[in-house]
Amino acid sequence: QVQLVESGGGLVQPGGSLRLSCAASGSIFSIRAMGWYRQAPGKEHDLVARITSGGSTNYADSVKGRFTISRDNAKNTVFLQMNSLKPEDTAVYYCNAGVIDSRTFGYLEVFGRGTLVTVSS
Repeated sequence: QVQLVESGGGLVQPGGSLRLSCAASGSIFSIRAMGWYRQAPGKEHDLVARITSGGSTNYADSVKGRFTISRDNAKNTVFLQMNSLKPEDTAVYYCNAGVIDSRTFGYLEVFGRGTLVTVSS
């Protein structure tokens, strides 16, 4: 079994910054892409940013230039640095990873439970 645990959410004023972290643990042989999704109240579950095992990244247009995704492969951890936050960034942020299970060598798409980010004055 594989678990993803997010941390770093909270309340921040518009223009502020937050850094989200997500650590993967369990029966992991390797991790392919990792990413962050978000879901605001009444809206779809949208991709925010994604990073491959080789370090290639892609971002939603709404966060380009403000958010940066990075990962530490040795620690099975992914980060999301969020700068110049706006009220419309308010959402629950979910970590995602594509994992090769060490028990079965099967591919799993795993999501964390989410961490709430609120941008408000």
